[in-house]
Amino acid sequence: MLLEGSCHCQKVKFRLESSHPYPFNLCYCEICRKTAGGGGYVINLGGYADSMNCDGRAFVSTYRAELIDKTGDKKKSTAERNFCKECGSALWLWDPTWPELIHPFASAIDTDLPTAPEQTHLMVAYKASWVQCFVKRKDKSYEDYPEESIEDWHKRLKLEC
Repeated sequence: MLLEGSCHCQKVKFRLESSHPYPFNLCYCEICRKTAGGGGYVINLGGYADSMNCDGRAFVSTYRAELIDKTGDKKKSTAERNFCKECGSALWLWDPTWPELIHPFASAIDTDLPTAPEQTHLMVAYKASWVQCFVKRKDKSYEDYPEESIEDWHKRLKLEC
């Protein structure tokens, strides 16, 4: 499925192919909440990096969050959160650990997306106190990261596009 997205000011427009376009993965971690806003979580999709085409690349900037481990040591995340430096819209995440993938934020996608039959709530242990998780009967909820990948979730539910 072709995903087309843009920032709010329309200076950045992008498109990429995805066989995992269902917006199902709600991440409640502090980094996602603070960099992408929303209801206290962010929703990432899966796309193919080699299919990415971006107009307005000069307006794209990257942020790499600082991570603090259980011992208090700090290091930069390998994940690059891309956003429009003009309007601040969160656009996509890319991580060299999985260079073949780009994870666009569902909030930046202009293409009509299919409705997910269930959702995965992850990093719930890190949600803000004011955030309410609306976990439906079929949904899954995890304190940290789930074992199931975006691709595996789509396969399990037979939702290949």
